[in-house]
Amino acid sequence: MSNQRVASRYAKSILDLSIEKGQLEGVFEDFKSLAAMGKSTRELGLALSNPVLSSDKKLNVLKALFAKGSSPLTLSFFQIISRKNREDILLDVAKEFVAQYNLYRSIQVAEVTTTTALTDGQRNQLVALVKQISGMKEVQLEEKINPSLIGGFVLKVNDRQLDESISSKLNALRIQFAQNHYEKQF
Repeated sequence: MSNQRVASRYAKSILDLSIEKGQLEGVFEDFKSLAAMGKSTRELGLALSNPVLSSDKKLNVLKALFAKGSSPLTLSFFQIISRKNREDILLDVAKEFVAQYNLYRSIQVAEVTTTTALTDGQRNQLVALVKQISGMKEVQLEEKINPSLIGGFVLKVNDRQLDESISSKLNALRIQFAQNHYEKQF
């Protein structure tokens, strides 16, 4: 079975258990910070997937990272994962847990890239657009700035991308002008 499917099943089980125990928000914060750590620190992923390190050492690393203020349910989950020697999929489980939490809470995460910071009016228009596209109740915009767009924006929602940037329009015009429809070709 692929790591994605296994991670999805583990994430679903911890999500259901945290809902049942009334600890959903605490577990979500733990998994959100684990996913952020995995994204920002390559060494954590390498350590968790290293076959030379024992499961006990990997569990001690996780306990040290989540010693303060973490949910007891999260630490129990880490112990179960450690007993099964599945630490290598833990970062995938964290990402999948965040995705399933967002689905459970009807939250759509969208990424918008612009040349300058968004104003409140622009942000509200984009939020309304994402709500219309996704049908979710709440939207979290991840804003990025890329001056090479020249103007406009690029909006990514799940696997959809709306590219309304000036640079993409100029590239399309450049391609269109490169195809000379008026010269006779031999």
